[in-house]
Amino acid sequence: MSRPIVISGPSGTGKSTLLKKLFAEYPDSFGFSVSSTTRTPRAGEVNGKDYNFVSVDEFKSMIKNNEFIEWAQFSGNYYGSTVASVKQVSKSGKTCILDIDMQGVKSVKAIPELNARFCLLLHHRSRI
Repeated sequence: MSRPIVISGPSGTGKSTLLKKLFAEYPDSFGFSVSSTTRTPRAGEVNGKDYNFVSVDEFKSMIKNNEFIEWAQFSGNYYGSTVASVKQVSKSGKTCILDIDMQGVKSVKAIPELNARFCLLLHHRSRI
């Protein structure tokens, strides 16, 4: 499996903009790990593309079966990146990109065999 790249940072740092540009310019080099979640899909979201939408019971079963590289509960919903999702991207010959929060970064760092690379985006501070 190729080394995944973890992108993380606070809201508003440009993660989505960076990822859109990266995938647009290098579609054959990078693939996105589709996260699983228990939240309700928003208008226009597609299961399997934006997220893998699962029930709370399914998610808890996946936790119990160690199917996640990382997972967290946020605002009453579960979110996580599965081993299968990362492997699927790698099998396609692309480098897997994970867009996860800092709690997830700590979980990924705790799995040395992933040998992930990390990119932390920070807010730009203007000089006054």
